[in-house]
Amino acid sequence: MKKLPLVLIVIAFFSCGNDKKEVDIIVKNANIYTVNKKFDKANSFAIKGGRFVEVSDDSTLENKYEAKNIIDVKGQTIIPGLIDAHCHFYGLGLSLQQVDLTGTKSFDEVIKRVIEFQNKKKANFIIGRGWDQNDWEEKEYPTKALFDRLYPNTPMVLIRVDGHAMLCNQAALDLAEITSKTSISGGKILKNKGQLTGILIDNPMELVEAIFPEPTKQQQIVALLEAQKICADLGLTTVSDAGLDKQVIELIDSLQKAKTLNIRVYGMISNKKENLDYYLPKGKVKTERLNVQSVKVYADGALGSRGAVLKMPYSDRTNHYGAMVTGIKDYKALAERILNSGYQMNTHAIGDSANRLVLKTYNEVLKGKTDRRWRVEHAQVITGNDFDYFKNKNIIPSIQPTHATSDMYWAEDRVGKTRIKGAYAYKTLLKKSGKIALGTDFPVEQVNPFFTFYAAVSRKDLKGSPEGGFQKEEALSREETLKGMTIWAAYSNFEDNEKGSIEGGKYADFIILNKDVMEVPENEIPTISVLATYINGVAQ
Repeated sequence: MKKLPLVLIVIAFFSCGNDKKEVDIIVKNANIYTVNKKFDKANSFAIKGGRFVEVSDDSTLENKYEAKNIIDVKGQTIIPGLIDAHCHFYGLGLSLQQVDLTGTKSFDEVIKRVIEFQNKKKANFIIGRGWDQNDWEEKEYPTKALFDRLYPNTPMVLIRVDGHAMLCNQAALDLAEITSKTSISGGKILKNKGQLTGILIDNPMELVEAIFPEPTKQQQIVALLEAQKICADLGLTTVSDAGLDKQVIELIDSLQKAKTLNIRVYGMISNKKENLDYYLPKGKVKTERLNVQSVKVYADGALGSRGAVLKMPYSDRTNHYGAMVTGIKDYKALAERILNSGYQMNTHAIGDSANRLVLKTYNEVLKGKTDRRWRVEHAQVITGNDFDYFKNKNIIPSIQPTHATSDMYWAEDRVGKTRIKGAYAYKTLLKKSGKIALGTDFPVEQVNPFFTFYAAVSRKDLKGSPEGGFQKEEALSREETLKGMTIWAAYSNFEDNEKGSIEGGKYADFIILNKDVMEVPENEIPTISVLATYINGVAQ
């Protein structure tokens, strides 16, 4: 065999070296769940310009690419950046500036927290959120009597955990001009012997919300940035905010363009005339980090406050059916308007009657349409053959697994032994629809997405109850759960071609975990922590 001249060998060596393509980052020695169509695993990927270039094994990528920044994660697990498909991101930030009533075990504890807050803040208008009478020994709604004595001249409004009921003192009711004669459809103003108790459910709450002091722009900015910090620390790279007004959306956009707010936001516009009149004619608003092309609508209220609309009366309240937030005629007209605009319709529906209305309307309006991806937010109680409506590929259930494990202690009291079988039926919804989007509804529930993951697969709360899981036949597999928090959530936002999996060409949004969420013992899932969160290949 003829030997090559030494000079040619040297040239060939350096030519091979120069063939390597330059990228920004190579991540190697990882346990990667790509969540692509085959749910493949890998151990290395390359990033350039904020996007994944290629996903493969260490040796393949090291032979093809060179980078100044090589990250060896030493076998740790990597999954796509998590997407919360239904939350209140801006609301979370604002809640940090209010009285935190989450987890209170009695009305006395609510009182104590309000007093502590007010002694410290000296607020001119007290706002709190998070109480749930279903967690108290006395499970009845509280009254305003004590707060009338404590704060006779300071308006006080304490919002229930689900946002569908509130307790107001007399000062707040007076400011909102609510009397025992006030009447408003789509909810209730509770009275005792003709006197106001201070409890408002659903639509009457709007009268009080209208007199809330407007947060300053600086308070809004602080709220958004504090919410971002919480979400990024927990591995969320995209949040779907279920109900925003134009001014907040524009503030989010400006902060993102200033590179102060990095988290991606899928912003559903609140169903208000001014929002609809501005956005629907304007069309979709899409940047690299903001996506506005959907409307958040309320069909009914919540089950915990008995505002959800049922086909038959509540099992624990005679002749009570709940109340529609949006009237039937108005709802159908709104659906037609949203359809013609090209926007997505995302409707909050809890009770089986409200779900039927939403599903029937969707099926009628979307007839002959394709790829509209209209969502049913919560899809909480379904009865009869109504599950079959989800076979329509234009319809996606958007569900929150921790609602099941929070509500399981009292939900059967509301709906009875028969209807509870069709409640929080996540596996059934998946079988019918083929895809589900998973979220938390924070700050109604805790932000931590691994609590969501745990609730979905175990059907247990953080105490490990109940043994065997709540309606365990409706549990999701770990693969289904991860898809629901990544690629299916992205699909529900029309973003599955740009995020939701670790694949070449998609945004380099990923997180590094301290444990393998797909293999760790089930009871350890809630203890998983995020070692690093990357958006566009940049650590947050």
